[in-house]
Amino acid sequence: MLIGKRLRLRAIDKEDLPRFVAWLNDPEVRRHLLLIPPVSLAQEEQWYEHTLQQHPAEQPLAIERDAPEGWTPIGNISFHTIDWANRSTELGIFIGEKTSWNQGYGREAIELMLEFGFNTLNLNRIFLRVDETNPGGIHCYEHAGFIHEGRLRQAKFEDGQYIDLLLMSVLRSEWQSRSNS
Repeated sequence: MLIGKRLRLRAIDKEDLPRFVAWLNDPEVRRHLLLIPPVSLAQEEQWYEHTLQQHPAEQPLAIERDAPEGWTPIGNISFHTIDWANRSTELGIFIGEKTSWNQGYGREAIELMLEFGFNTLNLNRIFLRVDETNPGGIHCYEHAGFIHEGRLRQAKFEDGQYIDLLLMSVLRSEWQSRSNS
């Protein structure tokens, strides 16, 4: 378990799946994900069983916020397909609980994952892809230290048009210099 100031990241349990299905079937939540709707509970259960076969460092983590009623799941975060030879991986995150949007939980979860990736897994580069139409996500990633490094032109079809995906990354040396200042 990774513990921050206002949230924690923990392994996903099968009991989390109905909540994930509800989030992923909400068009507002799903808008900036690379996911084609709808998602059934059976499909999410298959996804969950598949994740259990992955390397532990690549298994998704539930993002939980500390709330008056106790720890409450608000989303998930993970590293995808870690390239161990080159010490690089892709980060994926979503906050599914809309009441937790725009409160800095995504940034805090990302910062916990960067610390885990660089200090525990000895990664050198963590990257992500973000829709050009997602200014909130872009802002969050920039504040967490990600640098724009490229553009995948017309890489996603959204709302009847093709949009670009932005490629962003943070290197261990950049993260360390931010952490030490």
